[in-house]
Amino acid sequence: MKHIIRKRCLLKIMSFYRNVSKKYKHTYSEELMHQNIDEAIDAMYQIEQTLLRREPTLERWKGYYMANTDKWYFAYTIEGDTITIVDACHAQNMHNNPPAL
Repeated sequence: MKHIIRKRCLLKIMSFYRNVSKKYKHTYSEELMHQNIDEAIDAMYQIEQTLLRREPTLERWKGYYMANTDKWYFAYTIEGDTITIVDACHAQNMHNNPPAL
């Protein structure tokens, strides 16, 4: 299988861990930040292998497939032998946004 990872996914993962490092600057090392980023990226290559296909739980992901690890959820499409990961969301942020007032 060929994997295409959209830039949006990488930016969300890096942004999440960059914010964690800012919040916990005395206890969260740069090494751990890079390790966590690498693990999240590596997990995307396990979609349709060990990360099984699910129905999306977020409204904005309707029309995509969803897979998850314990920390990250991914929205993706499959065309032929190509998996395109279009979005990523950390588990603690997995909720639908409330309607705007």
